[in-house]
Formats: sequence, structure tokens, C-alpha cells
Amino acid sequence: MKVKNHTKQALLANQARMADSFFKRLRGLLGTKQLPMGEGLIIKPCSSVHTFGMAYHIDVLFIDKDNSIVKIAADLGPRQMAVCSGSAYVIELPAGTATQTNTVVGDQIRLSAD
Repeated sequence: MKVKNHTKQALLANQARMADSFFKRLRGLLGTKQLPMGEGLIIKPCSSVHTFGMAYHIDVLFIDKDNSIVKIAADLGPRQMAVCSGSAYVIELPAGTATQTNTVVGDQIRLSAD
């Protein structure tokens, strides 16, 4: 799945996987050594994330039901949490992705099949 910042016309991930079942959401990125540039994880539904058990930093975009970014937890490190009430889903991306693409709160996100 591709993740695009529609507002900025920037590709955030060209290979994102969907975690939309209980077990896929529970596992998330646990057990991975890194999240390479161009990859991501979409967790639906979701309004909070944690990085307990992870060894690397990520950017987390909290997206509302209208596909608008309502919060960005940039460079979220290991053993941390981020919460956003009103979030319908989150997109986890490699650390630095939001900054490199000038992605900010209020931008519109588009998800599309490969």
C-alpha cells in the first residue's frame, strides 16, 4: 500500500502494510530490527502507540476519520508512548520522514493500493 501526503504531493511510503486485525495490531513493528525508508505500518483503528520492545525511532502520524493529520509524534524513541484522542488510525514511518517531506498537522493523507 502507498501512503501519500496529498497536501504536499509527497510520497511517505511506497510499501506500507496494514495492521487491521487484533493480532496484527498487537504485533505492530515488534520484532523488527528497523523500518527502512519507504516502508510503513498503518494501524486501524488506533489512537495510541508504544515503542516498548523496539530498538529504533519512528515517526507516528495520527489520522482522523477525514484522513487529516491531527498529531505527529516525530522521532518517537524506544520505550515511549504517544496518544491522540480523536485519531481513527496511525501511520508509523521511519524517523525523519515527516521532517524530510514537510508533513505537518492538517495535511491530508491518501492511501492507495500498490
